[in-house]
Amino acid sequence: MSVSNKEQGKHQPTLLPAAPALEALVRAEQQDPFAILGPHADGAGGQFIRVFLPGALSVQVLDRQHQQVLGSLQAVEQAGLFVGHFSTAQAYLLRIQWAGSEQLCEDPYSFGPLLGEMDLYLFAEGNHRDLSTCLGAQLISVEGVAGVRFAVWAPNARRVSVVGDFNNWDGRRHPMRLRHPSGVWELFIPRLGPGEAYKYEILGPEGVLPLKADPLALASQLPPDTASKVAAPLQFDWQDQAWMQARSERQRADGPLSIYELHAGSWQCEVDDVGEVARLYHWAELAERLIPYVKELGFSHIELMPIMEHPFGGSWGYQPLSLFAPSARYGSPQDFAAFVDACHQAGLGVILDWVPAHFPSDEHGLARFDGTALYEYGNPQEGFHQDWDTLIYNLGRTEVHGFMLASALHWLKHFHVDGLRVDAVASMLYRDYSRKAGEWVPNRHGGRENLEAIDFLRHLNDVVALEAPGALVIAEESTAWPGVSQRTEQGGLGFAYKWNMGWMHDSLHYIQQDPVYRAHHHNELSFGLVYAWSERFILPISHDEVVHGKHSLIDKMPGDRWQKFANLRAYLSFMWTHPGKKLLFMGCEFGQWREWNHDQQLDWYLLQYPEHRGVQRLVADLNRLYREYPALHDQDHAPQGFQWLIGDDAINSVYAWLRWSQAGEPLLVVANFTPVPRQGYRVGVPLAGRWSELLNSDSQLYAGSNYGNAGEALSEEQGSHGQALSLVLNLPPLALLVLRPEL
Repeated sequence: MSVSNKEQGKHQPTLLPAAPALEALVRAEQQDPFAILGPHADGAGGQFIRVFLPGALSVQVLDRQHQQVLGSLQAVEQAGLFVGHFSTAQAYLLRIQWAGSEQLCEDPYSFGPLLGEMDLYLFAEGNHRDLSTCLGAQLISVEGVAGVRFAVWAPNARRVSVVGDFNNWDGRRHPMRLRHPSGVWELFIPRLGPGEAYKYEILGPEGVLPLKADPLALASQLPPDTASKVAAPLQFDWQDQAWMQARSERQRADGPLSIYELHAGSWQCEVDDVGEVARLYHWAELAERLIPYVKELGFSHIELMPIMEHPFGGSWGYQPLSLFAPSARYGSPQDFAAFVDACHQAGLGVILDWVPAHFPSDEHGLARFDGTALYEYGNPQEGFHQDWDTLIYNLGRTEVHGFMLASALHWLKHFHVDGLRVDAVASMLYRDYSRKAGEWVPNRHGGRENLEAIDFLRHLNDVVALEAPGALVIAEESTAWPGVSQRTEQGGLGFAYKWNMGWMHDSLHYIQQDPVYRAHHHNELSFGLVYAWSERFILPISHDEVVHGKHSLIDKMPGDRWQKFANLRAYLSFMWTHPGKKLLFMGCEFGQWREWNHDQQLDWYLLQYPEHRGVQRLVADLNRLYREYPALHDQDHAPQGFQWLIGDDAINSVYAWLRWSQAGEPLLVVANFTPVPRQGYRVGVPLAGRWSELLNSDSQLYAGSNYGNAGEALSEEQGSHGQALSLVLNLPPLALLVLRPEL
């Protein structure tokens, strides 16, 4: 039965707690709502029930099993508070009358603590490897009741509430329970399901903050909307078992790794009648178009610029706020899993760009999440990126360290991703990165190294090797930091590969020179071989090189139209025959003239012209050679795989070298970087007999002038360049030749 305050005066202290506690509840400042709300034993086998439902007209209590009415709760002086006493303690439902509607539900405050002590311990320690199934919004069943368990870390908050359409975004309705000492707040809300939009309302030390999206959200609203969404656990019927079992072998350091980098939103889109973007393709549509294209070009992997949810499309994904949620721009998490699965079934690996260096300062994100510098350093000289107007993760905090570690594993384990390319590693390694004297804080030893970030990167690589065997972790690192791709037990950072930014800058600077002046820059193409074996390198021609006024790759080339295309073909051929794995950004493979624009698709119409089709065909043939001939890949991280023949002919801008396979089979590469055909040019070779021309970048197949050697050359018994034998070759203009001996 229900009772009023008058009828139950002798139980008044239990029926209604002290006034200060009630006032804190009404003001939404109550730190322990479970101490007031929900069922409370009366000491005689019965229970008091209190609910706080601002705006409700009346509340009835029903037996949960049979849904029989047990009585009504009475409204009291504090608006929205309903109380009652029942002689028998039992599970119950609430029937709530709202203006114009009725709601039947369980009482969220009738359920006990939910998160296990081990989960909380591992989180606080920074070692919870599967946070995406622990914190955030989890669909679970408690006492046979289906609903959502919300959990969020906000240790300095005075109160945290879940808000959404289900409670009219009213932070008074669902305040959460604080789990000491972890600083995690939790609440189970019955009868919520997938698709519900939600945020957290947080009362910080200095007042209520702007509503915050869930750092552990598994899905989010489509930008510009910023709420998180309840998502069902990823349940996908993977069909990529053969790929996953063979992945470690496929991704060995002595194998061919050729990466096609793309931005999912601007590779190809649906356009309207005037050529403007009508909508972005979803993952299934991208898979249908992208996979056959990349396969035909012969790439082994695709690399997606960040697809984690990000509020501003103009950041290209490099300022993400939901590190566990695929962007809603392209579909659901299940859609993304299907995309990865389709790639694997087609024999393509998938690498994701991942950003642990910094995050944007949007007010609904991680910035001052609980009213304090929680995820970021508190001191702007440590925690603010001047270049990017972003905040820097405080990886020295165990919870943040573990949060980022769990994000990496989330993509590798739940989505079967084959590798992560870690963005802006240089900015993580140095506390004075892009800062002047007096603008940075030294480490505890007085140095410039960010010791916390270094520890994190080493831990990341060790954990990935253990938890996701065969997966690659690749560093975008632009400094001379030693041992980036060296194993951690040897003092290195433990990455599988490092982007060779030095090679990229030097080679692009060289190829942009008018051939008349290339003799004065001759060492720029050869200098990369001085340090080529110091790391395991990827040669990157990435999106950063074709934006912001840098010109597209073909538009960097000097000369007239013919020379531009010849230069581009020669440069790509140089890249594919140089030691190091390969990465090429979309559009470069067919010579797009304009810079990349993330708001437009690539200029596919250019493929109606033979010069553009020629570059595309060349890239496909380069990938085929790279894949089929071990000399081009199986020793590209070892000095014995490369041998200079001609590195000093600056006057003619000619280079020649041998690539050697582990089995001792050579390929000869000769490059002429002037528009002058060179007839009868002698090059030393180690083996006698016929040398077949595997590739001529000036071939008519690629819309070149077709100058060359009729497909072969015979050795002569005349020593040259340290070899006992030699070939006499016709070197085509602005072109590169690849020859192999007929063994």
